[in-house]
Amino acid sequence: MCLSNTYGYIRVSTREQNEDRQLIALREMSVPEKNIFMDKQSGKDFDRPAYKRLLRKLKKDDLLYIKSIDRLGRNYLEIQEQWRAITKDKGVDIVVLDMPLLDTRRGKDLVGTFLADIVLQVLSFVAENERTNIRQRQAEGIAAAKARGVRFGRPPKPLPEGFHSAYQRWKARKITGTAAAQECGMPLSTFRYRAEIYEKSAIL
Repeated sequence: MCLSNTYGYIRVSTREQNEDRQLIALREMSVPEKNIFMDKQSGKDFDRPAYKRLLRKLKKDDLLYIKSIDRLGRNYLEIQEQWRAITKDKGVDIVVLDMPLLDTRRGKDLVGTFLADIVLQVLSFVAENERTNIRQRQAEGIAAAKARGVRFGRPPKPLPEGFHSAYQRWKARKITGTAAAQECGMPLSTFRYRAEIYEKSAIL
């Protein structure tokens, strides 16, 4: 008979958080360091190497700790699918530390399983809905910032040394746009774009 093992899974986005909070929580549950699997990338898909290795290791009667339900997936359906694959197909128990009701070691009878399934459905829906709201708030924030004139992306390259002179002669119709662009060593479309920005900054 194989002895059961305890595992922990961590997923963090390198853009928005570090793993300390989840790591501390798993250590408090006495999960061995060698059994903690971590992916540092977003949950946009399940092509995650640490998660795949974890799934290969998990066997019947093992125990898996995760900090929150959204570590399992990016949306309602994925969370449900991964939960069932681990608990039903593999026979592994899951404990969600942020939600004690989601502990499959408890309530193995029909009523307990039914209640756990309801809680899982509600929480996975809430997790997906919150991500949707975050994306909407980010989009609204970016739109508002752009309306205020905030520029995103890399800053433009410095203007060439002779740009001001070429711009002034071009505006005075003394040279063509093509000639001005050649003097500045840039394509005509780039010269016109930079000239428009230059003109606006001069007005301001």
